[in-house]
Amino acid sequence: MSFTKSAIYPANPNTVRGQSTKLSSSKDKIVYANGRTIILRDLKDPAASYVYTGHVHNTTVARISPTGYYCASADASGTVKVWDTIGEDKILKGEYRVLSGKINDLDWDGESKRIIAVGEGREKFAHAFMFDTGTSTGEIIGHSKPLNAVSIRRQRPFRAATGSDDATIGFHHGVPFKYASAIKTHTKFVQDVRFSPSGDHLASVGSDTKIFIYNGASGETIREITSDSHTGSVTACGWSPDSKTLMTVSADRTVKLWDVEASKLVTSWSLGTGVDHQQVGGTWTEGDEIVSLSLSSDLNIFDKRVGDKPSRIIRAPQKAVTAALPTGSGTFLAGTASGKVFSFSATGEAFPISGDGHLSLVTSLSSSKDGKVYSAGFDDRLREIDGPTFTPASLTTKSQPKSLAVGGDRSVLLAEINGLEVVRDNQKISELSTSFTPSAIDVHDSLVAVGGEDAKVRLYIWDGKSLKETGLLEGNRGPISAIRFSPDGTMVVSSDSSGKVFPFDVKEKKLITSAWAFHSARVNSIQWTSDSRFCATGSLDTNVYVWSVEKPTKHIAIKNAGLGGVNVVFWLEDDGKKGKLVSSGADACVRVWDVVFHG
Repeated sequence: MSFTKSAIYPANPNTVRGQSTKLSSSKDKIVYANGRTIILRDLKDPAASYVYTGHVHNTTVARISPTGYYCASADASGTVKVWDTIGEDKILKGEYRVLSGKINDLDWDGESKRIIAVGEGREKFAHAFMFDTGTSTGEIIGHSKPLNAVSIRRQRPFRAATGSDDATIGFHHGVPFKYASAIKTHTKFVQDVRFSPSGDHLASVGSDTKIFIYNGASGETIREITSDSHTGSVTACGWSPDSKTLMTVSADRTVKLWDVEASKLVTSWSLGTGVDHQQVGGTWTEGDEIVSLSLSSDLNIFDKRVGDKPSRIIRAPQKAVTAALPTGSGTFLAGTASGKVFSFSATGEAFPISGDGHLSLVTSLSSSKDGKVYSAGFDDRLREIDGPTFTPASLTTKSQPKSLAVGGDRSVLLAEINGLEVVRDNQKISELSTSFTPSAIDVHDSLVAVGGEDAKVRLYIWDGKSLKETGLLEGNRGPISAIRFSPDGTMVVSSDSSGKVFPFDVKEKKLITSAWAFHSARVNSIQWTSDSRFCATGSLDTNVYVWSVEKPTKHIAIKNAGLGGVNVVFWLEDDGKKGKLVSSGADACVRVWDVVFHG
């Protein structure tokens, strides 16, 4: 058996209300942070994106060097990592602890040699250094509060501008960089500063809703753009490739383009109503695509020739994927820790399920034979999904649901912390109090398997009215974390918090093999191939394994399949010879693996 990477569908950026989220771009890719990952998203082909997982703390910003060969990424600990963008391995070139607090922004000089990182700290709010050695290349000073943004003029003589919570812009000459002057045009937080590609101009935007243009070489204020100005905090700005047009994005839910020389509004887009449509980040790519970021994490792509709405919107999970369900023809659903459920197309496009969904983490997704989808969440609700929307049907569970399964009679069986419940047509029809705490459940025909926190699996018969216990399976060494019947119903696999995976013969109620024991942490998900010959598991240890029933000692190990742990695995397709396996988890990225079965 063997595997190869097929595709990756990346998460969308992290967002925080009232804070600017830094987006950057290089050619046809946009670059941003999510959790402990840095994502290089290809705007033309999402499957060709790349996810960098080298940080141990939450990341904040990343920018690719002007040459395109390196990326500098930063995190909340004050660390900057510089790594190759070319090649599969993305080799780390340097790692530097430059600040004692969170880094909010960084930028490269025009020669791709020097970096300035800015943010929070005790001794200083910024540091300028050489990317290959980490040696200092000047001093960035003049501020009394944390810095939100930095930009370096790409042409010599180099200039650097920094924007701060103290409402000032620091203007520095270089190199080495040294303080030249403070620009005091803004009256509130300076959210972003950006030199034009030509170096002729510098733009700044802030929480005071103001936009200013300066001379790029001297820092002298040229003008304030006041006509048709924003009515909310301006969180980001970006320049067109020809340096003639400025883009600004705002919490007033608009994105605007400005003719800099004429100081006039060229185009304005309104993104709707409500807090979720506040704009918190933006970038203008070298390929002339305008991208803005909504607080909801939607990435809005604009055509500057069309002024009514985005030409397309990129949506994807922002928080950990906690449940998943294949829906046929290469499509699937993914539930997240935020309570949202996304529908993925065969090409990797994601669309959020509309309607009144869950208010917190989605624990489980399952479907009936006729295709109706059911979801359970930590909001103690059972909900139904019909196509692209949640239906009005909603039932409050007796206690917090851990797992659900759907029987052939469309009965929804729920494993809850205080027992078992059975629901049909949004009405509770049966309830069973248990002496143990249920943690996982699955059903095949009338046979139900329930895993418990006591490390045991109990078998029940469901007769349409009540559950009757018929057997006990023992062998696991920790609380049962996942359970799954084989499609032919002859086997059931249970996994536990210790990482052990045990397949049992259902008829004989005996352990088939104890060789599936290579995970080192809780196994969160189990999925069989359609012919019941192979079984895939995903674990908190970040690994995915594919096990063979016919040859129990043979397996595939997909190491480091998801930063922070794998929560879900499932087969998009399989034909006995090969298959497409999907995994996702804590980093909210969805990965597709091509698996070849040998024997």
